[in-house]
Amino acid sequence: MTERDTSESWSLGRAREPDMMTRLSRAGHANETKMSGIPPAGSNSKSVMQSKPNTSEQLPPSGHGSGKMPRWLKSWVLWALLFTLVPGGIAFMAMGMLLKLPSAPNCPSIFWPLASASVRLHCAQLAASKQTVKDLLQAIDLVKLLPESHPLRGEIDRYLEQWSRDILKLADESFQQGKLEEAIATAKQIPEDLPAHQLVKEQISTWEKIWLEAEGIYQQAENEMREQHWHDAFMAAAKLLRVNNKYWASIKYDQLNRLITSAREDGDKLAKAENLAESGNVDNLLKAIKIAESIQKDSYVYPKAQEAIPKFGRAMLDLAQKNLDRRDADQAISIAQQIPLSTGLQSETEDFIAIAEAQRNAWIGTVAALETAIAQAQQIDPSRAVYDKAQQLIARWQLEIEDVSKLEKARTLASQGTINDLTAAIAQAQQIPNSNPRAEEAREEINGWVAQVQTIEDRPYLERAEEIALLEDINSLQAAITEARQIRRGRALYREAQRKIALWTAKIQRIEDQPLLDQARDLASSGNLPAAINVAQQIPSGRALSGEAQAAIDDWRAQIRARENWSKAKEVALAGTPQALVEAIRLASRVPRSSILSSDASIAIDQWSQQLLDIARSQGESDIPRAIETARLIPRYAAAYNAAQEQIRVWRNFLNPEPEQQFDPLLPGRIQQ
Repeated sequence: MTERDTSESWSLGRAREPDMMTRLSRAGHANETKMSGIPPAGSNSKSVMQSKPNTSEQLPPSGHGSGKMPRWLKSWVLWALLFTLVPGGIAFMAMGMLLKLPSAPNCPSIFWPLASASVRLHCAQLAASKQTVKDLLQAIDLVKLLPESHPLRGEIDRYLEQWSRDILKLADESFQQGKLEEAIATAKQIPEDLPAHQLVKEQISTWEKIWLEAEGIYQQAENEMREQHWHDAFMAAAKLLRVNNKYWASIKYDQLNRLITSAREDGDKLAKAENLAESGNVDNLLKAIKIAESIQKDSYVYPKAQEAIPKFGRAMLDLAQKNLDRRDADQAISIAQQIPLSTGLQSETEDFIAIAEAQRNAWIGTVAALETAIAQAQQIDPSRAVYDKAQQLIARWQLEIEDVSKLEKARTLASQGTINDLTAAIAQAQQIPNSNPRAEEAREEINGWVAQVQTIEDRPYLERAEEIALLEDINSLQAAITEARQIRRGRALYREAQRKIALWTAKIQRIEDQPLLDQARDLASSGNLPAAINVAQQIPSGRALSGEAQAAIDDWRAQIRARENWSKAKEVALAGTPQALVEAIRLASRVPRSSILSSDASIAIDQWSQQLLDIARSQGESDIPRAIETARLIPRYAAAYNAAQEQIRVWRNFLNPEPEQQFDPLLPGRIQQ
């Protein structure tokens, strides 16, 4: 029991103190009366007196005389003891009863309709001290019905307010522990007729607002996890730390962080699987499926992983279809057989394999193989998705059986190799309509056989032309060309005939133009380059030797320009001035290295550059700036260039000397600037 409860119990005991004193006084008075021989108030004194014997009648006669008291009654010691002990005993008993506190009432056994307000308040305090919702509500029920005019009403109202807040506090503890429904239910148990009930709706609204905010944050983090936005998910989770609820700010926050970390690891797995799948390799696709399968159901990435597994399986099926389109049925079937059941493509895979096996047999191309393919396709149930495709293939293969028979007959005829047999084979193959499956194959065979017929027909023309061209004179070559031109455009040997004609035509042109090119070269050797150019220009462009003649013409023209530049350079250099020498060096440098004048031009450039340096040195004796300008005219490729640069450096140092260092006489050891 708390100090407050003890004080309340004490006040309750004090309230009962007058009744107890009355009872104690009455008890003491009765005892005192009994001891003194006086009957208590309200008793029948006559009957008491009558019940005692008549001592005067019963006393026997004595020798000492009648009516005398015994000696012990006359002892003053006896009477002193009696008057001392009796009142003291009575006083002791009275003080003991006064000092003894009344025992606390037994609250569970009290009949409440007859209980006093103080008893109710005392028992309510005892119940409220346990600080449980049930006991607090019981305490409220004990005292709230007391009339407003009761003297203890003010104290009771204070207790009711405190106990109501204690219930709200307990409800808030449940809320902080994450038990929202329990907290609301607890708060709603506060009686509506109490003033504190006004706080209930406000408190519940606050709790629900906090809870809704926390759930929104949690859902936001979950959505970010599902989209694999890990940074945003962690940022959302951090908002829970600012929520005014210990359960969300601690337990749920830690739980959410663990979920995000786990989901991020699963997200990395799924990303790795998707990277593997992008390679388009069968082994990598299988690895990707296994990685996606390893993601557990409780992961937020699990839905995306489940979406990815069929996608990876579909990629394998597409890869198998690509191989089937390339008529690699064995590889296509092998890939399809490796598609895991977890992809949910089992029925599609089975249908694909059934079609692929039938097509593999059909591609053999024989009648027996086509009949086997038809039998396999006919086993596909009408309920299957590929049933319509199978029926289309069956119709196609039935037409192919007819086409194959005709093609086999045509090939047998063509194998004889004669024009008549090849013509008959062509006629047989032409019976296959263009709409039939083997029409393209038939056209290819027909084109081949037509080419064989044309080759047999035109080969004699080409052979005769080659025999005629063996003499390699102009007339023979012209006759060979005429013979080869009998092979018309579009014929099998037309291209070969055109190549032969071009070769023989070039030979004729060389025979016709070679004398002109030889004459031009002879003229150039003798030094008559203009005449050589005129003769070489008589060879028209497009002829066999036109390219060779043009190259010779360009070379001769370059030699003419080199001679002109060399002659002009020597003429200009005769003036001997710096400007004339510079111009002479420029003209001489234009002589190509391939020219026979190149060595003479190089020697002259070195001599003229040295002459420029000598002029500059002469000018340096009186006009150094002018000498520097003259020396700078020497080109980099001239022999005197390095010497000129060194001379320029010397002159510049002379014009701009560096300051000399001098010792300060006033400060020994210090250099004066």
